[in-house]
Amino acid sequence: MTQPGLGSPLVRTPADGAPTIVHLTAEYSPFARSGGLGEAVMGLAECQVRGGANVVVFLPLYRTVRDHAPDLAPLGRPLQVELGFRGEEVRFFREVHPRKGPKVVFVDIPSAFARGGLYGEGGKDYTDNARRFALFSRAVLDAIPRLISGSVLVHAHDWHTSLALLYMRSYAGLDAQYAGTPTVLSVHNAGYQGHFPASMLNDCGIPPEVYNFRHAEWYGRINLLKCGLTFADQVVTVSPTHAQELRTAGGGFGLHDVFQWLGNRFSGITNGIDQQVWDPATDDQITANYSVADLSGKQRCKAALQRSFGLPQRKRTPLFGFTGRIVSQKGLDLMLGSHEIWNLDAQFVFLGAGEARYEQALLQLARARPRHVGVQLDFTDRLEHRLMAGADIFLMPSQYEPCGLTQLRAQRYGALPVGRRVGGIADTIEDDASGFLFDEYDARALDRGITRALARFHDPRAWLPRMQTAMRRDFSWERSAERYAEVYRRALDIARRRG
Repeated sequence: MTQPGLGSPLVRTPADGAPTIVHLTAEYSPFARSGGLGEAVMGLAECQVRGGANVVVFLPLYRTVRDHAPDLAPLGRPLQVELGFRGEEVRFFREVHPRKGPKVVFVDIPSAFARGGLYGEGGKDYTDNARRFALFSRAVLDAIPRLISGSVLVHAHDWHTSLALLYMRSYAGLDAQYAGTPTVLSVHNAGYQGHFPASMLNDCGIPPEVYNFRHAEWYGRINLLKCGLTFADQVVTVSPTHAQELRTAGGGFGLHDVFQWLGNRFSGITNGIDQQVWDPATDDQITANYSVADLSGKQRCKAALQRSFGLPQRKRTPLFGFTGRIVSQKGLDLMLGSHEIWNLDAQFVFLGAGEARYEQALLQLARARPRHVGVQLDFTDRLEHRLMAGADIFLMPSQYEPCGLTQLRAQRYGALPVGRRVGGIADTIEDDASGFLFDEYDARALDRGITRALARFHDPRAWLPRMQTAMRRDFSWERSAERYAEVYRRALDIARRRG
């Protein structure tokens, strides 16, 4: 069988002439994942395929990829990619036995990605992250014409791939080739922007003429996310409320002027989840299945969670759960400063890893309250499912939250969230209907939210209908994909006028 190369494209133009959707991403579940980015891109891409679109995902060939795809096949011949007067040989691979869904192309740049981590090791970022992802972005642009027949729409994700959009508009050869190509940039977390010294301009192949306040420069440094924002046809963040927050001085992470400048080219679309994977009625990773019509299995899940964390199996004791990165963004300061968590006759289970200071503080809390607090720092997908199924209430007091996926899963499993009214939390929790919201970033405000939740929990006639409301909520990707299709149409209109 001939491998796809210059004369044998991986994807051909569909009969209707619709462009192939090309996602550029630093993470894609299950191959490479450090947070919600990989799952969000995967969820959207798979939903687009179900809707009939041609979709290709480009992902760096990290070491972790082979843990999930041990059998890879090369795609055509290697490419010599020139960037900043230095060349790199780049190869492209795909799975020998590809799974259903988007076609995933792994970009092999050993000098950049054959490492132990995605972005760094030992709590420190790799010093050459700017060039690593610049090479990836440049290589993909060279590969698209030989692997994909016909027109494409380029959808970049976060700062890691933002330079692809700059290259498409500032390199003469690429500008001519991609003049009619629509581009979209998704901002999953604007708190991470890719700030690097100006000395990295050459390593990243950024033309000096775009190192200015309008495009690449930010307080004397390179800002890769800003590069993408200023060259994209359309920009999307992952919830409508967060889109509003990013336009404010207090919520825009220093880029609020750019988000304001984008005008109607910037919008917010709430992420979804795979509701077949996150369904307590069919989930094979939990102790017992249950549904809105029959909740009896949830008590068995709660008992199993209590048992696995060494907590007393008390049916009517409220069990709070938290899963996520153990970092300041997720509200760890509020939880550790909470009077209720330190003193309440309730149980608390924490799952995740992150900053050492917070990990140690949680472990200290568990030692001080061994019958009330359990901590597991080794995250697994299976344990996350079991936590959602066993918890009564879910904690999400985030400092900021572009979208958040865990509050969506928690509601599906009847674990009502106590969350701060920011970003996607505000957009996806109905206060006192499917969860409980509070406003101030303050431990006392969190405690008031916990108190409100417990008042409902201890009244079964009030709690049951709220559980059922939460479990019935529709967080499917299909609803979000419809809005992305509209964004794509707007980007296509801009590209046609430009081309």
